[in-house]
Amino acid sequence: MSEFEDFLENYKGFDEIEEGERLSFLQFMRAFQTAAYSRETLPGHLSSSAWIVNSERTKILMIYHNLFKSWAWVGGHADGDENLVRVAVKETEEETGLKNIRLVQKEPIDINVLSVTNHVKRGKFVPRHLHYNVVYLFEADEKEELRMKPDENSGVQWIEADKISGMCLEDHVVPYYNRIMRKIKERHL
Repeated sequence: MSEFEDFLENYKGFDEIEEGERLSFLQFMRAFQTAAYSRETLPGHLSSSAWIVNSERTKILMIYHNLFKSWAWVGGHADGDENLVRVAVKETEEETGLKNIRLVQKEPIDINVLSVTNHVKRGKFVPRHLHYNVVYLFEADEKEELRMKPDENSGVQWIEADKISGMCLEDHVVPYYNRIMRKIKERHL
């Protein structure tokens, strides 16, 4: 059993939605094992996201995602890398230019299962699938210089925590964002 599967076995979902998704994660990992880390696994695959906060926990660093046409967290596919923290750090640097981020806690802050619609990426059709997404909490200095990754995003910005819901046009992820912010507040992270 991998370290991540061990985490899933012992994790208790924050609410019934996260608990249901934890069970889905476990079934998915048992069924696909290491193939779960590859985007070639068409039913779904693992992705890793970074929830990046400032030191006061009043702002979240988000990107304007070109594909989804909405402000979103930073993240991407595992692409075979079983170290999902490393994936989140790599995606953060690629998508925002940040080089100095601090992992707030070793364990994920959230897990969720996201549905991705059919789309074309780099000229190739990508069928509908699931992202078994693992979210890690990071802290960064909001004064550090930011940059976009034009092939993926057209904006990188610190957004006030209480404005996230209004800036995210993907209604299905807003409850996840709200849940993460509740966890941070309730757990004093």
